[in-house]
Amino acid sequence: MSLNGQNRADIKIGAKVKIVLKADQRTGKLTEGVVGKLLTKSSFHPHGIKVMLEDGQVGRVQEIIE
Repeated sequence: MSLNGQNRADIKIGAKVKIVLKADQRTGKLTEGVVGKLLTKSSFHPHGIKVMLEDGQVGRVQEIIE
């Protein structure tokens, strides 16, 4: 079951996710990576929880792969 990344509790450091980078918001292009840091403090965000990937890219989680 794939989760949509709107609930902070679903996202764990080290999880593989697909995010939308700020630059890709208009196109909706997804970037795959591993969560390094959770940036959103609230438990829920309608556009996806903001994370920083291990490689330093920042975006909102659209899909949790595993």
